Amino acid sequence: MQPALPSYKRWTDLNGKKVLVRVDFNAPVHLVDGKLEVSDDFRIRATLPLLDDLIKQGAQVTCMTHFGRPKGQPTEEFSVAPIRRRLNELCPGIDLLENLRFNPGEELNDPEFGASLVEGFDYYINEAFGASHRAHASIMVPPMLLPSAAGPNLQREVSTLLGALENPVRPFIAIVGGAKVKDKLAITRVLVEKADVVIVGGGMAYTFEYAQGRTIGSSLFDATNVDNCRELMQTEKVRIPVDSLGLKSDQSFGSAAFSDPVIVFGENIPEDSMGLDIGPLSSAAFAREIQEAGTILWNGPMGVFEDPRFAAGTEAIARAVAQSPGYSIVGGGDSVAAMQQFKLESEVDFVSTGGGASLELVEFGDLPGLRALRESKG
Repeated sequence: MQPALPSYKRWTDLNGKKVLVRVDFNAPVHLVDGKLEVSDDFRIRATLPLLDDLIKQGAQVTCMTHFGRPKGQPTEEFSVAPIRRRLNELCPGIDLLENLRFNPGEELNDPEFGASLVEGFDYYINEAFGASHRAHASIMVPPMLLPSAAGPNLQREVSTLLGALENPVRPFIAIVGGAKVKDKLAITRVLVEKADVVIVGGGMAYTFEYAQGRTIGSSLFDATNVDNCRELMQTEKVRIPVDSLGLKSDQSFGSAAFSDPVIVFGENIPEDSMGLDIGPLSSAAFAREIQEAGTILWNGPMGVFEDPRFAAGTEAIARAVAQSPGYSIVGGGDSVAAMQQFKLESEVDFVSTGGGASLELVEFGDLPGLRALRESKG
């Protein structure tokens, strides 16, 4: 167990003080009447308790965030202007600096750029859990120069995720999905050690199926990790799909030359076909296990849920998680998007604002941004 993160509550007089808050407002935007507007303000709303509290205490609050991947160059496409407008609608009186990634020093963790950010401020708060796995200047430098603290949402993210791993109500069921085995292999290893059952779905499941000796057609496949998948399945904790939904395809991996209709495959997928979602038998079996859970951690969809033809598997898991009496934690951008798509976000106990940060915290038990806060001298 790592030492506790410092809290801003220890600062007893913030009246008139200038507080710099690192947030993660990397929100999706879309055009409305020719102007970019925020289409999902979940991450902005998550910071409101902190921002409201600071304002009530008389602090002058400035936020800073990254937005998109401008590659160190200012561009209108990645300006935070639409985010600033939405922030001011939700919480008037908060300043928001321009996109941190307009300066190459942000991603290079440049000390001079980090020092320029904190100039004139009295305190620093990191409320950007979703960015705390990045050793970037706005995360790493301010705690070296200012009295620093973790925001309440960041603290809640860390305590919830680590609490699920260290002291879960059992049975502890982890659900891992997504496209690529290599992106989720490390977290799957950790979860196999910690959980009672690990359900694997999404594109990554087909490498597990191949490792079991099944045919997967032209489904997503990672030949370099077959042995790793086979090793994980030997624990008998791992559950993989017994059927799939998919389409006919040509025989080149990744082909988009699909033809209808949607097909239900059993354990084996023909060579001229591709699996794109878990099938109905798998959905039902996974849902039954989830209903018995004491703790649930879900990261990654079960299929290409953005396509309504292949949303059923992810929706079945989402509904099972929402209906389970166990304590439910949903992390990762795609899983959160799925809960929102199926209007189930409010039915789970905890929705993480971090994608990669959630994965790395589960894998390593710590993050660079958390270490920086604990090492802060003020």
